[in-house]
Amino acid sequence: MPTTSPAAPSALISLLDVLRCPACEGALVADGRALQCPRRHSFDLARAGYVSLLGGGGAVSGDDDEMARARDRFLGTGTYEPLLDGIGDLAQQEVPALGEDPAPADLSAPAPAPTILDAGCGPGYYLAGLLDRFPAARGLGFDTSARSLRFAARAHQRAAVYTGDVFAPFPLADESADLLLDVFAPRNPAEFARVLRPQGRLVVVRPTGAHLAELREIVPQMVSVDPRKEERLHAALDPFFATTAQRELTYRVSVDEARIRDLIAMTPSARHVEKAPLAAALAEALAGPHDGPLGGALDGPLHRIPEEPHGDQASAVFPVTISVLVSAHRRL
Repeated sequence: MPTTSPAAPSALISLLDVLRCPACEGALVADGRALQCPRRHSFDLARAGYVSLLGGGGAVSGDDDEMARARDRFLGTGTYEPLLDGIGDLAQQEVPALGEDPAPADLSAPAPAPTILDAGCGPGYYLAGLLDRFPAARGLGFDTSARSLRFAARAHQRAAVYTGDVFAPFPLADESADLLLDVFAPRNPAEFARVLRPQGRLVVVRPTGAHLAELREIVPQMVSVDPRKEERLHAALDPFFATTAQRELTYRVSVDEARIRDLIAMTPSARHVEKAPLAAALAEALAGPHDGPLGGALDGPLHRIPEEPHGDQASAVFPVTISVLVSAHRRL
């Protein structure tokens, strides 16, 4: 029988009960530097600590290397920390199991820890933050971006990650996740419903029309928010899920030029915004006064990011609105 290799991260080993072979749906075990199923389909562990579980011809990542690096840098500033807190509050309200240690009736067969699955996990920022908040939980994330997974693989000691495509069948057992997180990521409602446990919840985060409004005003090439986004979301989810809770989170942050550039570079807008017009727009915006009333801030005053030197950029700051909807859904 294959033996567990020391090369396999302990977090990945702890999640073998929910992982499945993407070729035949067989259970996976660690064998050297690979995961293998009973039919001997084998999936190599990358040196960075993640495993590729893409089936068929694989998937093309929407994030290039610079986009992944920009996202990791920007999230590391703490600008989205209020959003992370909001996600955690809703998760705590909707999934009590996350805060409970498993208490199996049969002590000889311990129950698995509560499982958080992050679809399109990027560098693992939200997954790691939730694992910090819920010490009894374990985390599993997937993404198509190899660069993002290199960051995510070391984001938290209780998080494991794999290369996976949200539009393909997930290499996961039925009813294996207590919380399924989808933050600014594509969705596969049928697979989301299949892998969620009966008492589990899907938490979806998406932008409102006010999200990054100030930046879209000075950089019109940025991608706008689809006014029918909510309609399309519910049309996709309604056959599989019922909404149990929803809240709007809106706050203002002050960001310097480097953070603005990373914020744009980590989104699809990066492919539409040219460098020269962006530089001119930011120079003009950062040179102007920003002392007027902020208005509309639903969660307290201006959230100031520490204005420490950031590379060679000036320390001037610009106020930006972060406005998202966070909702929880139960499967039907």
